Amino acid sequence: MNTTQKTGVSTKIKDAEGSLDTLRESLTRAGITLPSLQVDPSTWSSSTGPAMLDLGPCNTETAARLSALLRTAADRTETTPENR
Repeated sequence: MNTTQKTGVSTKIKDAEGSLDTLRESLTRAGITLPSLQVDPSTWSSSTGPAMLDLGPCNTETAARLSALLRTAADRTETTPENR
């Protein structure tokens, strides 16, 4: 791997870690924990697209809470003046 490729991978990892931190913080504020949430290391060196986040498994209670949160956010988005 040459220096340009290493820089690209490094940037990809930093971007993924930033997204991971933002998502984890948002979930925590909503009282939701995804214990297996992580950057998927198998996507770091992929030449196509950004690195992926692995949300991991969750129990049905967490899935229901996450669904309710997303449904509420979607309902708010649908009722904003810009979306009418």
